[in-house]
Amino acid sequence: MKKAIILYCSFTGNTKKVAKAIEVGLTKGGMQTSIMKFQDAEQIDYFDYDLVCVGSPSYNWSVPQPVNEFLKKKFTYYKRIGKVKPSSPRVGKNALVFCTYSGPHTGIDEAIPTGLYMGQFFDHIGFDVLDKWYILSEFITSLENSTLGRMGDIRGLPTEEKLKEIQENARKLAQRLAG
Repeated sequence: MKKAIILYCSFTGNTKKVAKAIEVGLTKGGMQTSIMKFQDAEQIDYFDYDLVCVGSPSYNWSVPQPVNEFLKKKFTYYKRIGKVKPSSPRVGKNALVFCTYSGPHTGIDEAIPTGLYMGQFFDHIGFDVLDKWYILSEFITSLENSTLGRMGDIRGLPTEEKLKEIQENARKLAQRLAG
């Protein structure tokens, strides 16, 4: 059975909801799945998994500081032990990046740099970054940013319907990897 781990950072619950939806979908798709917050994942070895899913909210076009520190520390470790090589040869492992965003100013364009940034940590160690999922979410701490931004009224996002869609996409991904 293929193994997956979902690592996430969530301050308001949005990214946690998405992580849990991915967990359900991957499990339904036949993967042995674990889920944990970044701060609890220091001992995790990415190479123990067939699929590593990483999720974070987008803050100012990037990941929050705790996520950045985690990713850099792991990268430095893998570089030190020789896993970062010129031309980043593929190692038969996969990554999925997911990013929650509110985009009160410019929408998804605020989140794309976050997803690209997280993906690079995996591409450099030879993982295939299968996809980057961007999930519009309520700006929990600001009514103004949840109602007056470019994305319109985003209160209550992600919806149960959207979370079920994420579960289904994760299930299909797991089945594709098992194939």
